[in-house]
Amino acid sequence: MLDFRLKVFHAVAKRLNFTRAAGELYISQPAVTKHIKALEREYGIQLFDRNGTRIQLTYAGELLLRSTEQIFEIYRKLETDLHALSGKHAGKLRIGASTTIANYILPRVLPGFRSAYPDVDIELLTGNTEQVEKFLRNKEADLGITEGFSKLPVLKYIPFIKDEIVLAGSAGHPVTGKGTIDLEELKELPLLLREPGSGTLEVIAHALGEARVKISDLNLVMQLSSSESIKEYLLHSDCLAFLSVYIILHELRNNTCSIIDVKGLEIERYFYFVRLQGQTDVLSGLFMDFALRYNYRL
Repeated sequence: MLDFRLKVFHAVAKRLNFTRAAGELYISQPAVTKHIKALEREYGIQLFDRNGTRIQLTYAGELLLRSTEQIFEIYRKLETDLHALSGKHAGKLRIGASTTIANYILPRVLPGFRSAYPDVDIELLTGNTEQVEKFLRNKEADLGITEGFSKLPVLKYIPFIKDEIVLAGSAGHPVTGKGTIDLEELKELPLLLREPGSGTLEVIAHALGEARVKISDLNLVMQLSSSESIKEYLLHSDCLAFLSVYIILHELRNNTCSIIDVKGLEIERYFYFVRLQGQTDVLSGLFMDFALRYNYRL
């Protein structure tokens, strides 16, 4: 079993906040302080510099954090591998997913995966593509699922499912009656886009660039960090937005949203599984195999 004091230290070191660490571990703040002081007494060295209510890691604390994360990784892999030897899949799988995937793809497949493998605990971390890649580089996630064109050499990208990004508006929007618009008309229409760092924005910018249109050419009303926020905004305004077709499947079926074709512009992409180069672990592979068999269009 892992030393619980190391779990407490890790929580404090990652959050740099005793109160948040206590909440995460479901223990009291005095208990957190007690465990940290016990570690400092044992090693005879200070792990945190304290300045009022603010703390930061000392050099010794940074060294212990790196070592603790290596210990956690070894322990997690050992637990998974030992269970696998007995024909049982158990352990913790940390998945980092970009927001579109976390909100519209994973909720469909996770219940089935949990039913098939009830002893696998899932921790889902959500952010934009840049943040998910950071989760992986920092070893905070075992498996990432992202969108976009960024390809970091330290990461391995495996195609997951194909997606199409479409120009969407509310069903009553005047432009929806036209069916098709050209690129010059697109430049005049009020648009909503995702924030910088978003894989969706990266894909849109790339496709527009291929058609010799820059983001700065567009009539940009607002950039939002959530595709769900963008969808709700456009449904209650005269704005349009480029969104994954998976995001608006429900609205299309209920005729509250429409797709507008843009002549000369098609935006397709893949969602990708992402892992650290050279990394192989049983639970990530198990989830990838399960997710690839699911029909997401139903």
